[in-house]
Amino acid sequence: MKLLLVEDEDRVAEIVRRGLVEEGHQVDVCANGRAALDQGRDIDYDVIVLDWMLPGIDGLELLRQWRGGGLRTPVLMLTARGQIGERVSGLKSGADDYLVKPFDFAELVARIEALHRRGSGQIELRRAGDVHIDGRRRVLVRDASDGTTAEAPLTAREYALCQELFSHVGDVLSRSHLLAAVWGTNYEGDPNVLDVYVGYLRAKLARIGSTQVTLRNLRGVGFRLEVGGA
Repeated sequence: MKLLLVEDEDRVAEIVRRGLVEEGHQVDVCANGRAALDQGRDIDYDVIVLDWMLPGIDGLELLRQWRGGGLRTPVLMLTARGQIGERVSGLKSGADDYLVKPFDFAELVARIEALHRRGSGQIELRRAGDVHIDGRRRVLVRDASDGTTAEAPLTAREYALCQELFSHVGDVLSRSHLLAAVWGTNYEGDPNVLDVYVGYLRAKLARIGSTQVTLRNLRGVGFRLEVGGA
């Protein structure tokens, strides 16, 4: 999963981040509400883990703004607040689940996975021209006019890149945006990895025989997924 952890206590954030990475997840960390506000909107996360007490904008207000702006990503609130009334306030503001500090890490992982399973059943179909992404099976599918289909399986990185591109058909996405969305805001590896994965996706689009979808490189700017050559 691609996760956003919003936590201002450095020690707690690092322990949780490291544990989730060891579980095989990609984790971005924000230490304040103002930075998290835009990051949560701009990047397609599977689950957001949100601390209640934050500098700048507190977790409750941050959650209200996300939900008010249409963000549907599942949110698990982490907080030292244990009063029933406060938990109700968090849930009414749009939290999907609630975990009181101190918590058991295994329970945190189980709750995140449960939210992801619940949210996966609500994922909208991502489509561009004659191609769509089957998120449950993680495959790229071409729908032919005669009713037949052709499929190509996607790796986790290919799937994340597809999700981002198919969510912004016709828009130019910068290299930095795509690297942050797919490899995380803390990625410090070779930026040319993006070109490699774009090549993989182009090959898979060709393999399934799409005649309507083109992944175009705008030199020095970024990439754009186009339909019908528009």
